[in-house]
Formats: sequence, C-alpha cells, structure tokens
Amino acid sequence: MSGPVKRSVTLSGHRTSLTIEPEFWAALVGLARDQGKSVSALVAQIDANRGAGGLSSAIRVHVLCAFGDRIAALSAAVEEHGHEHGDGA
Repeated sequence: MSGPVKRSVTLSGHRTSLTIEPEFWAALVGLARDQGKSVSALVAQIDANRGAGGLSSAIRVHVLCAFGDRIAALSAAVEEHGHEHGDGA
C-alpha cells in the first residue's frame, strides 16, 4: 500500500484538497464511474452525509462500506444460486 497523496476536488464550486492513499482514490474513481457520477459529485455526496470526522476519513469509510455491500450482494447471489441447484445447505 502506498502512502497518502494530496488530491483536489471541487465541492460547492470551491477547490478542496484531501489526502488519501492511491488505492482508496482508485476505488473512489471506480465507484463514481459505476454510479455515473463525477468524482467531485460523489465526494460532495459523501461530504454531505459525513459526521464530525474529516473528509478523507469519510471517503475511506464510504469506499469500505461500498465494497462490503458488494461482497454481501455477491455472497447472497452465490448462496441463492446454490439453493436453486440444490447445492446449498
């Protein structure tokens, strides 16, 4: 894992900098692409929903939760598929 890198995004018409690891940034870019949003739009959504913590931390948590949700959905689909074919418990 690489060290954090400073990035700039536009929130409410203003440039804001954040420091985040390249791996989290790449995941954030992928999530934005999958949702048909710009990175700035997704970051604005995360910013609007975050609590008292910092923006970089909120982004990391968002990315982690999004991938956790994807894993849960895939697991459910695999389990459902197994039950359909009599392979499940």
